[in-house]
Amino acid sequence: MVNKFWLRCCLVVCGVMLAGTAQANFPSVPKETYEALNLDRSASPKEFHEALTKRYKDPGKGAGKGQYGQYWEPIPITKYLDPMSFYKPPQSVKEVATREQCVKCHADESPGWVITWKKSAHANLDKIRKLTPKDDTFYKKAKLEEIEANLRSIGKLGANEKLKEVGCIDCHVDINTTKKADHRVDLKMPTSDVCGNCHLMEYAERESERDTILWPKNQWPRGRPSHVLDWRANVETDIWAGMSQREIAEGCSICHTNQNKCDNCHTRHEFSVADSRKPEACGTCHSGADHNNWEAYNGSQHGLGYQASKGRWNFDLQLKDAVAKGGQKFPTCQSCHMEYQGKFSHNTVRKVRWANYPFVPGIREAVFDNWGMQRYEAWVKTCTTCHSETFARAYLEFIDKGTSHGLDK
Repeated sequence: MVNKFWLRCCLVVCGVMLAGTAQANFPSVPKETYEALNLDRSASPKEFHEALTKRYKDPGKGAGKGQYGQYWEPIPITKYLDPMSFYKPPQSVKEVATREQCVKCHADESPGWVITWKKSAHANLDKIRKLTPKDDTFYKKAKLEEIEANLRSIGKLGANEKLKEVGCIDCHVDINTTKKADHRVDLKMPTSDVCGNCHLMEYAERESERDTILWPKNQWPRGRPSHVLDWRANVETDIWAGMSQREIAEGCSICHTNQNKCDNCHTRHEFSVADSRKPEACGTCHSGADHNNWEAYNGSQHGLGYQASKGRWNFDLQLKDAVAKGGQKFPTCQSCHMEYQGKFSHNTVRKVRWANYPFVPGIREAVFDNWGMQRYEAWVKTCTTCHSETFARAYLEFIDKGTSHGLDK
């Protein structure tokens, strides 16, 4: 037993040494993020993750209760909305369990979790390793290798060790741990940095929203509006913080948690990437009287076409292949808002112009100045996936000027 322990330690140390040559050079992460973190593209995955997470957890950068924190206190649901700040392990469950025991117990206690997890890629890593170029999800094979390189860099995998699975204990305690976990001490609700241990590129793409939406005259605070600072947008609103009916206040928070965790779009415990490519994943939050994007999309020709033809689309393919190979005939939220200059990423704000609220002072001026026109050109490129450039420019001018005229009333 002791020999096995030391062997594992040696493998991890060797893995860290070999991973020292690994680089967090992700083309989909803009240079502004590397510059903001004082890193270059030769940084190791470990260095990159640590820098991203230091900023992510910094109260001065948006984490926690915000500048009005003295005026409000969490209610029971809050610990699930901002687990980094408020989650504490339950003291009523006294089990100390291995990874196998976690699954066995929850198969009885909460079978829905286990059933969906067993369908997930997390539970079937060997299936990914056996994919061939003929498979629609063949790209996941390279993704798994990238993830394992990340884990070797941060010291969670040995040099030749492969990740066996991603189970309960990996996300809720510690990735690739062989130790038992005490429910009363070790349990946590996964936050974005936990997902980022493996999914470093996607974590960095999302975090890059902080660095790529900088308004020319501070019409919005730096990095907003965005997914990556949506919790800060909530807690630093004085009306929200001062509201005595905390259940109503947290009703807003339900959708302002993308900053804190990843499972709004990648729903647990299957975490189906195919499901997250569908507009319905966005409609959960982007709907309602104050931001009726889902209703507007569904009533448009784009949305009606999607609803009529989605049953013939292949959502297993990556977004870059959706039109050419996946049968996609109409645009989705993801195909337009996750695209920038022909590439796709988790940064959804690089083309933001009207920012959902055109009546915010100074927004109209920003849309029509050089800052806004650069983003306009990026939209033209997006629209020409399906339309002529002439039509794209005509339609964008039509909606821009129409919105502007509406503000004159």
